[in-house]
Amino acid sequence: MGIQTLEQFISEQQTQFPQAKGELTRLLQGISLAAKIVHREVNKAGLADILGKQGNTNAQGEEQQKLDVFADHYFMDALERFGECCYLASEEHEDGIDLTKRNRFSVGKYMVYFDPLDGSSNIDANVSVGTIFSIYKRVSTGEDLESIDFAQIGRKQVAAGYVIYGSSTMLVYSTGKGVNGFTLDPSIGEFCLSHPGLRIPENGKTYSVNESNYNQFSLAIKQYLQFCKEIDKETNRPYSSRYIGSLVADFHRNMIQGGLFLYPDTYQYPNGKLRLMYECNPLAFIAEQAGGKATTGEMAILDIEPVELHQRTPLIIGSKNMVEKVEQFIAEYSSVEPSFV
Repeated sequence: MGIQTLEQFISEQQTQFPQAKGELTRLLQGISLAAKIVHREVNKAGLADILGKQGNTNAQGEEQQKLDVFADHYFMDALERFGECCYLASEEHEDGIDLTKRNRFSVGKYMVYFDPLDGSSNIDANVSVGTIFSIYKRVSTGEDLESIDFAQIGRKQVAAGYVIYGSSTMLVYSTGKGVNGFTLDPSIGEFCLSHPGLRIPENGKTYSVNESNYNQFSLAIKQYLQFCKEIDKETNRPYSSRYIGSLVADFHRNMIQGGLFLYPDTYQYPNGKLRLMYECNPLAFIAEQAGGKATTGEMAILDIEPVELHQRTPLIIGSKNMVEKVEQFIAEYSSVEPSFV
């Protein structure tokens, strides 16, 4: 079987759409280039002065790591230079960047939201980290961006994906026609198709949740976690608890092996902690395209109407049957205990 690179794969996919002009292809190539640069720097962690804290905080009030700033810079630069974007938004910036106002490079029709380095607090311990990206097409046709451009729900994404920097570096993405994974071959400097037609198993044997928040969880989530720990051979319980603390790493494991990731609402974060636009929406898009499911517990992530850039939401995502089981617990106990909101 011959090697198929990401660029070859994207070009072949483009031929299925005679009206396509190659803008999305070039945009994905820009993301691929930035990912290769971040891969190079992540692999030098410990050898170069890129570990540790930057000394600043991002828009969320979280302390930035040096690699956060580095990754943000290269993704911003690559996406702007490739000339297919009209708007860029990152976890590291309070406001998005309207490229129609900058006139530095040519401006396209795509809006990109991204988390340049998810799980970066783990990098000093050599734990897997990742990049998450979400791509929308601009709706308005005038010179300036309009509110309708920013109000698109997750189902309007034209592409989404993530990069995981682990024992190998892998880029996984979807344009709404299934999910494919590409592993970086350092010897040729190319992402090569390694996981065609990725599907999340309908059931899994692991769950991922930060159980240090247990006392802040709703009764429904507490009861579900007890369900996970019960012994029942028919349903392969108890499940194993596997929590890395890096959303991309936990999600990717569940993509391959099946499983569930939860970051529900808590007393501290009654609206959830994870960000809708550049964490939850893109991973929910990938999950649904791979046969999985993503929900707040009460509604699909992809149906949430965005009202602000850094909007937060609860997230329950992974194997379809496992997600639906959590929804059953939430529905059962919702009348017993009110929501935190």
